[in-house]
Amino acid sequence: MSDQTETIAELLARALRFRDERSWGGFHNAKDLVLALAAEVGELCELVLWKDPAQLETELREEPARGRFADEIADVQNLLLLLVDAVGLDLSDAFAKKLEANAEKYPVAKARGSARKYTELG
Repeated sequence: MSDQTETIAELLARALRFRDERSWGGFHNAKDLVLALAAEVGELCELVLWKDPAQLETELREEPARGRFADEIADVQNLLLLLVDAVGLDLSDAFAKKLEANAEKYPVAKARGSARKYTELG
């Protein structure tokens, strides 16, 4: 499997199959999926908290740090896929619309090289 070959629909189907084989669907309402997603993002944050950015980049190229990071990213993706399914969103469509809106808020001429929020770009 590869990011280059597997579609979001295929990933979602795999996540749903895993969930359904275990009869976990009854637990996967929007509220609980959002909270579980926040918890998993918290675990991801914990892996990088207080680390020097340069040191972290080096660590993430090697095991076991890379594997732990990949596991947490995968947990976040799994829950995100289950959440968009639970609320009936098309992730690709939502992403495209948000990227388009961000392009309007952050025009290249004003935002290039700046970390400022769009309200502060002037």
